[in-house]
Amino acid sequence: MTMNAISRSQIYVLDQDEALDFYVGKLGMELNTDQDLGFMRWLTVNLPGDPEREILLEKPGPPALDPATAEQVRELLTKGALGGYLFMTTDDARKTHEDLVAKGVEITDEPTERPYGIDFGIRDPFGNRIRIGQMFPRG
Repeated sequence: MTMNAISRSQIYVLDQDEALDFYVGKLGMELNTDQDLGFMRWLTVNLPGDPEREILLEKPGPPALDPATAEQVRELLTKGALGGYLFMTTDDARKTHEDLVAKGVEITDEPTERPYGIDFGIRDPFGNRIRIGQMFPRG
């Protein structure tokens, strides 16, 4: 048996409609799935042209978390202390940075050249940290 892909990742958000607006409206992702499962809303987005790699925008709560744990997760998320990250790449980090600044996205680190490429940091409205990088060719 061999694993061959990472198809879904998950981050917690406090408001799924606000998350959809941010990830689709500001970051330019595409809505993949918006399904009411009865016990939760299954809301996923993906980068354009890559529908096989989804990000689940999940509200803390049942069925994965009991109410007390969900409240703890919401508190940690709001503080930016939950520990989750998303990493994305772009062909032009400085241009992407300019576009996101113009859209009012919170920038946590300015574009900086590093040994692996040029990258910068942003936060979503809930405290999730996102790194966006223009990677140098490996070699």
